[in-house]
Amino acid sequence: MLIFAATHRKSASTRAGRCPTLAWGEVNVTYCLGIATNEGLVLASDSRTNAGFDQVNTCRKMFQFVQPGERVFVILTSGSLSISQSVISLLRDDFDAGQGLARAKSLYDAARIVGDCVRRVSDIDRASLERDSYSFNVHLLIGGQVKGKEPGLYLVYPQGNPLAATEDSLYLQLGECKYGRPILDRGIQASTSLEVAAKYALLSMDATMRSNVTVGPPFDLLLYQRDSLAVERYRRVCAGDQDLNSIHTSWEQSLRRAVEQLPDIEFEDHDGHIPLVAACEPPRQVVTPQRVIAKPSVTLAASGDSSRQPE
Repeated sequence: MLIFAATHRKSASTRAGRCPTLAWGEVNVTYCLGIATNEGLVLASDSRTNAGFDQVNTCRKMFQFVQPGERVFVILTSGSLSISQSVISLLRDDFDAGQGLARAKSLYDAARIVGDCVRRVSDIDRASLERDSYSFNVHLLIGGQVKGKEPGLYLVYPQGNPLAATEDSLYLQLGECKYGRPILDRGIQASTSLEVAAKYALLSMDATMRSNVTVGPPFDLLLYQRDSLAVERYRRVCAGDQDLNSIHTSWEQSLRRAVEQLPDIEFEDHDGHIPLVAACEPPRQVVTPQRVIAKPSVTLAASGDSSRQPE
């Protein structure tokens, strides 16, 4: 069982998910995740900012902006630490002054405010960065709720424009997405409880950490209950955490047992005879006005700029 520490701090230092792509040569050194269900939101982030054989740094990537009873916003960041810190600093200054997120009328309005801060930092730093061949690389997830509005989840791009999670895309990811995505695709549904979604989030983080050394603990994990307008369940999951180790071990054991219990695969007998049930049907031909497509088909990577936003 995951046990969360209660918190009442006013501030803090899908089926198919969306994940921003990187320009050629860029490297992911983070993994952040937001899940939206009927019960609310689950947000998780790692703390690895730099990885190497002799240097590992950690820094918090989850930030809370809360007015209890009125609004709750949680922001996750990835990309350049310098740029993301600048964006969060601008948002925090405005929020503490009663401006910006403190006056957002909806989550979409809040996402637009975050995008405006990204553009403000871009106006200051982008030209200097690109002059020295550094890209202006920052992505943010913002989840939360304003009183009287629906909770939700948005991804904000380096250009400042937002993308929303929907009933068909119940989760959004930042950074090193591919390793932690399959379990989310298979398990997350709108009806998933927050407690179960938290387990999926930790398993997704664990799978990413297992396959990519640039992602690692501590993990920040937050559950937001719909219409609570407060952050009541948050915890930091460190390396060696008992719950994380228990979930990791139980999942691996259960997965092995499940695979072992699958039906055996049939092969040719010694006479070269293939069982009738294993005979393959020829690909079906589907005729379209432009071309003939053989199924099953192979998914091909689209040509063009790899950093394009989804269409």
